[in-house]
Amino acid sequence: MTYRNFLWFIFAAAAVRLLLLGFSPLMDTTEARYGEISRIMVELNDWVTPWFTYDVPFWGKPPLAFWITAISFKIFGINEFAARFPHWLAGMVVLWILWGMRPRSGSTGATYAIALLLGSVMFFVASGMVMMDMALVIGTTLSMRGFWNGLHGDASRRGSERWLLFIGLGISLLAKGPVGVVLTGLPCGIWALLSGNLRVIWRDLPWIRGLLLTAAIALPWYVIAELRSPGFINYFIVGEHFNRFVTPGWKGDLYGTAHDYPYGTIWLFMMADVLPWTILFPILAWQTRGARAELATAQPNTSQNMPSTESATPAAWRNYLLLWAFIPAVFFTMAGNIIWPYVMPGLPALALLVGGWLTTRANQNLVRINLALGLTITMVLAVGFNVSMPFTGRSNDLAAKTLIEDYRTRQPQGLPLIYLGHRPFSASFYSQGKALLEKTPESLSKKLETTPAFVAIRTSDLGYMPPSLLAGLEPLSKHGYFTLFRQKGVVGAAPGSPASK
Repeated sequence: MTYRNFLWFIFAAAAVRLLLLGFSPLMDTTEARYGEISRIMVELNDWVTPWFTYDVPFWGKPPLAFWITAISFKIFGINEFAARFPHWLAGMVVLWILWGMRPRSGSTGATYAIALLLGSVMFFVASGMVMMDMALVIGTTLSMRGFWNGLHGDASRRGSERWLLFIGLGISLLAKGPVGVVLTGLPCGIWALLSGNLRVIWRDLPWIRGLLLTAAIALPWYVIAELRSPGFINYFIVGEHFNRFVTPGWKGDLYGTAHDYPYGTIWLFMMADVLPWTILFPILAWQTRGARAELATAQPNTSQNMPSTESATPAAWRNYLLLWAFIPAVFFTMAGNIIWPYVMPGLPALALLVGGWLTTRANQNLVRINLALGLTITMVLAVGFNVSMPFTGRSNDLAAKTLIEDYRTRQPQGLPLIYLGHRPFSASFYSQGKALLEKTPESLSKKLETTPAFVAIRTSDLGYMPPSLLAGLEPLSKHGYFTLFRQKGVVGAAPGSPASK
């Protein structure tokens, strides 16, 4: 396979991810929750305080991901494509940042790294999913590029590249908070100690002016957010960044359910996140065992990108990537409250590390074929998952979209929809905040005495409902976990009739 043909596989993977953005409903709980927070931001025109509901501020995350989603809503309207598009753009920005690092293996190694990163399941999914993590990866990757290139990059660009370290820290603070600073500071700090170049690093990087730049980017929002919503700092710093990770099954989460995985589970998550490479890379390593390419033929001319200080040996570059790649997994090893994307800040470094190694293999045709195969597998899995959703019913389980659509075709003008016991985040998003919630059958019965309505109840809860409540409801349709009812005596239009539109 020629290098040019291989590039088409990379472009195809990015295009497929783009085309899938609007194909499926927003998933509960992450996508719909963050999508709804962004929708409320647009509706209220409040760009300081993210709102969990109209009367509950969301203290769990900084606003960067909400900002970019809300801006997309402003441009494209409230829909799935608009919700996901800025996160696809964020993924492409990460790939561009990676390319700009220009590793020792030159453009070929950078291209392989982009293919490895884009083809990994976690990155492919996240680069088109409404979540916080891709915005964080922009910040951490930008900082790690700025640290290395500010010390060892091309001499003509080193002065500008070093500022990326501090811009990235500011982005990380606005994307997910102090954890981004930690996941940047730990690998950089440990590498500095191991390399013995602390004095050079202090001299060559503008720490005072740079940290002032970081503060100028992030600090104003933190101050204003605390003034607008007192208690935010205490919950976000102490709760989300300490108790969440050191307290198994932490009960202080105001917005979700804490996880309690066994210690060390993060390493299993990491192996799953980089599929299909977890399987394909060992096969490729075995196929090319002992077959090393000649440096002159395997690597393009990278003289302008060669390290420029004594510490920047191949071993120093390798150690830098190893620390960057695995510090996230090490950091979360003793944490039980974790989720799959927590290792994402390290994936760009892992891609650079493996991509550089692949340039040393003698059979570059075989390398490109395997990389193209991995990209193809990821694309096929993504397309298959999205295409099969309507036939498996999984889309109904993940989102309330079909129930909301059914309700809208049946309801007389202004008749509300009430969820009993539990209202999915997607119900709030697709109803644009209009779906109501009653927590108990008693409160629902009282509400229905004065307000005729449609009602959504978990199908599994129907056996526990008071007979008097169910006697007044007419079942209409099932949507995933929920059954839609209409209050008896309410005259509604049949689906598809002119009166229902």
